Amino acid sequence: MTLGVIIGNRDFFPDSLVEKARTEIIEVFNSLKIKPILLDTNDTKLGGVETFREAQKCADLFKAHREEIAGILVLLPNFGDEKGVADTLKLANLNVPVLIQAYPDDLSKMNVVNRRDSWCGKISVCNNLYQYGIKYTLTSQHVSAPSDPNFQRDLLDFVSVCRVVKGLKSVRIGAIGARPRAFNTVRYSEKILQRNGITVTTFDLSEILGRANKLTGNDDKVKQHLESINAYASKGRTPNEAMIQIAKLDVVLKEIMEENVLDATAIQCWTSLQQNYGCNVCTSMSIMSENMLPSACEVDVTGTLSMYAMQLASGSPSALVDWNNNYANDEDKCVLFHCGNWAKSFLPDIQISNAPILGTSVGVENTYGALDGRTPAMPLTYGRISTDDPKGIIKAYIGEGELTNDPLETFGNRAVAQIPDLQGLMKYICRNGFEHHVVMNASKTASILEEALGNYMGWEIYKH
Repeated sequence: MTLGVIIGNRDFFPDSLVEKARTEIIEVFNSLKIKPILLDTNDTKLGGVETFREAQKCADLFKAHREEIAGILVLLPNFGDEKGVADTLKLANLNVPVLIQAYPDDLSKMNVVNRRDSWCGKISVCNNLYQYGIKYTLTSQHVSAPSDPNFQRDLLDFVSVCRVVKGLKSVRIGAIGARPRAFNTVRYSEKILQRNGITVTTFDLSEILGRANKLTGNDDKVKQHLESINAYASKGRTPNEAMIQIAKLDVVLKEIMEENVLDATAIQCWTSLQQNYGCNVCTSMSIMSENMLPSACEVDVTGTLSMYAMQLASGSPSALVDWNNNYANDEDKCVLFHCGNWAKSFLPDIQISNAPILGTSVGVENTYGALDGRTPAMPLTYGRISTDDPKGIIKAYIGEGELTNDPLETFGNRAVAQIPDLQGLMKYICRNGFEHHVVMNASKTASILEEALGNYMGWEIYKH
């Protein structure tokens, strides 16, 4: 990740503080594997920004690295010049997240030579950014030195925020097939998504199945994909013929993603694939999600968008699940379920199987490719992005909880979730028209998502 760095300065504060701050932040960036773009000490006075001309120089540097810079850190070793910082951001016009840092003063060094006043300067900088309409992020403590572990955690969280914002503004999602007739719940607005930089590319399912049916088990690429699938999960009792069908479909899906430069997919499953092709696509979806190319079933485009956002925030795969069952009489626990498309990261006992519920209507023999496995205890971030067409907005809810090892005897992909005030959350979901699908991620990243989606994307966010 590459961040631009603005070091604020004011002429009646000690210049040595600016020089030390520049050296310190470079060392911190190197240790955290972040690439800095900042002025050289010869470009301006010690590499700091104070005057309008210095703001121009810094802005020109940032514009030259526009494609690289995902966010900007404002460093305040002293009070800093509020206009210098604001002018730099306005002139650069990168429209990326901005983190405001301020150094703490040392009580033993409050004399003229060492005094910083950054506590006050940070308020002035934020005031100016607010006036300019520039969005910004605050550190967890009002002042903290770059060497402080708290600041370094803030910085890494900010990097994740930058990753989410940058990713969502250019994501390309493939909608493969028509929304199943029985799933009005996953309706969405392409136009609202596009206005937010999210592109949806549509495909007729017959195009995919037609290409798959032209392949045979003797084709080299089918054999290669079959080997990959067998290495990914145990085939269990899945017949060889079904494994070949799964592999053929997997070949075509990979080709479609590469040809159209897709980051994620939402695939029609229920029930055309089973009736017209003879297998489930869950295994392929699981493999894609595990490889950080999230895939959601039932053409749930905003579901896969939610998967992608959580993946960007955490750096780990996400899974689309149903809010499916109560867990006995425990008001803060519920069962999460899907017939079998979760990434392998959630399923240590993963096995290719069939889908018994779907099989009752299309024949169990046509549902091989679903996965069976239980998710063990792990951290949980959950959430859902949705387009609210009557309001013309994108909205989301997010929160954190735990996945538990509580007993659960059933089939498919399954987990038990424990969430504080789960009953209140269910009321919020129902009253605000959210879908029955939710996304889970094995992380604690709700605050990162709240900052990225709410502050920078400008979406309506509820953090439970």
